[in-house]
Amino acid sequence: MFTPPTRRHALRALCALLMPFSVRAMAANDPSENAADCVIPAKAGGGFALTCALARDALQAVRPARPPLTQRYLPGGIGAVAFDRVATGKLGGPGTLVAFSSGSLLNLAQGRFGPHSPSAVRWIATLGTDYGVIAVHRDSPYKRLQDLVAALRQDPSRIAFGAGGTVGSQDWVKAALLVRAAGRDHKAMRFVSFEGGGDALSALQGKHVDVFPGDAAEALQAIAGGAAVRLLAVLSDKRLGGALTGVPTAREQSVDLVWPTVRGLYLSSDVPEAAVRAWTTAWREASAAPAYAALRERHGLYPFDLTGPALDDYVQAQIKTYRQLADELGLRRWPS
Repeated sequence: MFTPPTRRHALRALCALLMPFSVRAMAANDPSENAADCVIPAKAGGGFALTCALARDALQAVRPARPPLTQRYLPGGIGAVAFDRVATGKLGGPGTLVAFSSGSLLNLAQGRFGPHSPSAVRWIATLGTDYGVIAVHRDSPYKRLQDLVAALRQDPSRIAFGAGGTVGSQDWVKAALLVRAAGRDHKAMRFVSFEGGGDALSALQGKHVDVFPGDAAEALQAIAGGAAVRLLAVLSDKRLGGALTGVPTAREQSVDLVWPTVRGLYLSSDVPEAAVRAWTTAWREASAAPAYAALRERHGLYPFDLTGPALDDYVQAQIKTYRQLADELGLRRWPS
């Protein structure tokens, strides 16, 4: 005999019917749950590519049902082209993340990213920090950092530094500070510019340059791939663990040079506030996940997790510091 449904049964049926649509609607409004791009603003093989790879893996761990974060390359000015396109609205949207580093902030501080202020984008998260290294070919006559410093003291123009970026980039600054530590004028050094650390490491492999003042993670990645590279020093304030356990700091070798390279992500400034909150929440969850520490270490980074106002404050403070450094090194600053 047919029993007519009660009001409670009808409500349960309606809720069951509407629930999938509600979940789908929430996901549709959350870009961290949907297809998205991570823009690598340089050529392959450098730190920006490493950042997007870590972002992809970390996000997948906390959003397993989402499509994997797509990686796309947009080289040009070590981040300048990508930043300008995002700041001018030619590139962006809730599903477009862009990798940045401390080098990006250094270039922004000098006005090398065009007439844009730091508020031209939304800083979403830092994924960790890398550290600078001074590296040479495995067959180099420089076995220790002191050997290189002695050669620089004798004649800095005889040694070719090769790294990502042009004059004023963070790799150039590392080289300049090393030459100054040797007691010579940094303007006398030779610096060969490349569009990213991958190309610079290839040049070191081919012995086209003598020294790579780059970052640890990209150098270790190259070494893991069979590159004949020797690390003379890591530019951290104390010895690091993991693959860098046996590498002395510059300070241990009487060279007071420390250079952390923070790596993170930004969005265009015109995205809805809800999208900014969604991505911020996603990265907070990712960095808090139990497996994140091991994942970050696998990509050669060390702990440094910032989001929200704390990240905005950090960006502003770093840009102020980098402007002072640029003035100290006699670098031209364009208005921004």
